[in-house]
Amino acid sequence: MEIRVLGGLSARLDGKPLRLGTPKQQLVLARLAVEPGHLVMVDELIDELWPDGPPRSAVANVRTYAANLRRAFDATEQGRNLLVRDGSGYRLDVAPLLTDVGRVDQVRAAARAAARAGESSRAVELLTRALSGGRRTLLAGLSLGPSLSARRIRVEEEELADIELLADLRTGIGETDAAIAALRELVSAHPLREHAHFLLVRALRQTGDAAGAVAAYHEARRILADQLGVEPGREFRQFYASLLDDEGLPVDFGGPSTDSAASRRGDAITDARSPINWLPRTVTDFVGRGQAVERLSREMSPGSAGPTVAVIDGMAGSGKTTLAVHLANLLAGLYPDGQLFLDLRGHGSGEPISPAAALFDLLRQLGVPANRIPAEFDARIEAWRRETAFRRVVVVLDNAAESAQVEPLLPSVGTAAILVTSRRRLLALTTRPPLSLPVLAEEESLELLAALVGKNRVTADIDGARQLVRRCGHLPLAIRLAGARLAHRATWSMSDMARRLDREPIFLPQLQAEDRTIVGAFAASYEPLSPSAKRVFRAVGLHPGNHLDTAMIAALVNLPLSEAAALADELVDRYLLEEGSGGSYRLHDLMRQYSSELALQFDTEVTRRTAMENLLDHFLHSVVQVSQSIDDQRLLDSHLRARLPRRVELLAVRRPGDLDWLEEQRLNLAALVRRAVEDGHDTLAWQLTRAGWRFFYLRGYFDDISITHQEGLKAARRSGDRAAVALMHNYLASALVRTASYREALAHLDQVVAIRTRLHDDDGTERARVNMSIVYWRLGRLQDALDVQLSMLRKQSLDTLPVLSNVGLILRSLGEYAEAARFHRTHLFLARTRQDLFQIANALGHLGGVRYRLGESVWAERLLRASLALRARTGHGFATAETLSDLAGTYRQLGRHEEALRIHRAAIESAVNCGERHAEAAALNELARTLLQMGRRAEAMDGHRMALDLATRIDHPHEQGRALAGLAECEVATDPDAACRYWQRALVLFEQVNVPEQHHVRLRLTNSPGPVG
Repeated sequence: MEIRVLGGLSARLDGKPLRLGTPKQQLVLARLAVEPGHLVMVDELIDELWPDGPPRSAVANVRTYAANLRRAFDATEQGRNLLVRDGSGYRLDVAPLLTDVGRVDQVRAAARAAARAGESSRAVELLTRALSGGRRTLLAGLSLGPSLSARRIRVEEEELADIELLADLRTGIGETDAAIAALRELVSAHPLREHAHFLLVRALRQTGDAAGAVAAYHEARRILADQLGVEPGREFRQFYASLLDDEGLPVDFGGPSTDSAASRRGDAITDARSPINWLPRTVTDFVGRGQAVERLSREMSPGSAGPTVAVIDGMAGSGKTTLAVHLANLLAGLYPDGQLFLDLRGHGSGEPISPAAALFDLLRQLGVPANRIPAEFDARIEAWRRETAFRRVVVVLDNAAESAQVEPLLPSVGTAAILVTSRRRLLALTTRPPLSLPVLAEEESLELLAALVGKNRVTADIDGARQLVRRCGHLPLAIRLAGARLAHRATWSMSDMARRLDREPIFLPQLQAEDRTIVGAFAASYEPLSPSAKRVFRAVGLHPGNHLDTAMIAALVNLPLSEAAALADELVDRYLLEEGSGGSYRLHDLMRQYSSELALQFDTEVTRRTAMENLLDHFLHSVVQVSQSIDDQRLLDSHLRARLPRRVELLAVRRPGDLDWLEEQRLNLAALVRRAVEDGHDTLAWQLTRAGWRFFYLRGYFDDISITHQEGLKAARRSGDRAAVALMHNYLASALVRTASYREALAHLDQVVAIRTRLHDDDGTERARVNMSIVYWRLGRLQDALDVQLSMLRKQSLDTLPVLSNVGLILRSLGEYAEAARFHRTHLFLARTRQDLFQIANALGHLGGVRYRLGESVWAERLLRASLALRARTGHGFATAETLSDLAGTYRQLGRHEEALRIHRAAIESAVNCGERHAEAAALNELARTLLQMGRRAEAMDGHRMALDLATRIDHPHEQGRALAGLAECEVATDPDAACRYWQRALVLFEQVNVPEQHHVRLRLTNSPGPVG
């Protein structure tokens, strides 16, 4: 018996090859074979087979694949009882040596043991045997999930390490020429492996080729500088220096001068830095923490063992974030593909960021378009792991609440450095102990104070300075606040400041257990403020979001814009407010708490409530104004029924169409909706929710739509505004339709129809029914969808152009091609009459789709190409994926297969980019049909299986049926029984939705030689 996983997957039992079945079934065997004797749970297998989200039948499918494999094993003498079901998992009971990877692992272990024992010749013999099969990719040809992908990378790394060790050993026993040849090949294929470069330089030196060794060193140095922005390591540089000394060569022998080398290294570092940098501005006077920086810099250096995670914990204000950002900047040269930063809000005033939302933001920071980020949580995890698998990135996850919040955010493979900060000990995240950040040592505290107020002032009153930093508890935040005040009081000594801190009142009694001097430091910065600045400081703490700009501050405190800007600058100078990019401001967590406590103490409830109403009103009208270019203003105005803004002049800073501002304010919008609901500003809550919908929808922020509209629905119900309740249901449905949750969407739309009917709102009722018909169509209820659309067309109460388009598409799905063409021609005529280019493009594409299905390929090509050209000219991407897919099918009919393949792939990419899963499933089915016609049966089956998985997940019966019928066509020549089973399943689905494909499938079943019943 033998199982091979290096290269492709294969198994031989009783001297004969074992039939392994479908690719999914092969993945089950592969997952068991790489860990023989270990129990693999069904959940693990599901994650491996469906990393983008399992179908409802996932457990049953896994059981079926395992049962098929077990029957195949049990049919042979050697294979009986080898594949065992154990509870909710499976185990392959074979010895590791019966797998090729197990044998290689055993030989590798013996070789390394021999090398450690000084038996170099024996080690060379064993490593040569381990590498005798050449470089082989683990499970080549299979599309792997997360676990096997990680294993594939590990196997590759182990092989490369074997090559390096073998070359090192050969150099040691005099087989230098063979070592050099192997190392030259290795550094050519993997130029960033510094150790291989080092071994090559050493081997060349041993042969007496000093010039070659020097040249190889400079080539390694150039590559490391160009690609990573770093110099060779210390050992490598020392070896090179000894080479120059031994050979009596000048320092610049064979390479550039010192100055030019430094210059080129600087250029390389600049060029190598990625434009992806989300780190906040670091402090310029970072002091202390020397041991922490040294330890973490050492631990976080890139290695071959995968991502590195370090946890920094400690009390609030101890400088965790400052240290993490400082380290991230230091590590940027070693991780040039990006520096990411995310505040997890684990200990702020609001709710912590959920792992799903955090993954969304991290993927956006990496540049992944919003509409390509999966809606399902598990799929997001896999997308994040794919994006980081081959990037060298450093990620700061700041202010974590607990391990469970962070664990899904950790990459599983690749080279990444993850720095996590928290006020709690997160022991489950890493095998190494966390760095528990203490307060500063006294000398470090004094160094920080000197950086803030000047060294001369500190040394002039050193005892007072020591007393001052003790009063600040040696806490960096408190020292900075005290130093900021001293910097503006040139006549005060250190002792003066310490005495004032002793006299300050306590405003945060709940923090007494941590350190009273924190409050003293806060008060010392707050008390000298003018009354207006104090009022601003207390007001900004009411804002629940992550940052606010000057206009929002002016709205909060009802001040002129210029005065609000001046007061904000004063707060920044006092370190009470932090200034971000683009004129935005934020509060540190402790400052926010302090500000809120002051507001409760000094401001009345009416004052606080009015401030929030002012902010909500300004933010609502800001969103409406900026959204003018993307939303239907007449419809928006009728929905909001909003009064005039309280501060019209503040809106002058908002530019219509400034979608970047909306992007920056995305988290604020959601936070303000939640706060509005919590504080009982119900009308403003649902109005703000509706105002932000169009932006969220266009950018693919469907999670935000769900979160805000659930809150908005709560507020609308509480306000008793039934029309607003209907609005919230309607736009919740929009997010659910885009994420293929059709039945939930239908439930919300049922509520809309019921409410609009009771309100005698005929227009709103009909709009909701049209939206329902789209859901019917996606669910395969074609006749229901057609009835609704025809009813709207007869009434002519809504815009007829989109209704004509929808009727034609539904008729096309029903096989009524002549009628469909009639509606599309009418649609085209009216669209041309109105000179509506968007509708003209749609009508041309839909007519082309009908011609394609009728086999009129020449006409179809002309219409479809015209539609695509008009879409490109106007910038409208709607339904581009369907048009491309129909054009690719047309090329297939014309026998232009290579063109068809190119257009098929463009259609799939367009569907993925737009988040149109139904279009993606259809495009995959069309691609598979072309591949089968080209004789590429295996690839065609893969395409249909992918379409079936996707269509099953989104509950799209028509595309499920098409995928099953396609699989039958692939199997009919080789496995008629399997083909019959596929056709029978397809027929059930086609009859359910009453599409014309059912007649073709019945005919195929009738003429098939296989069993029918």
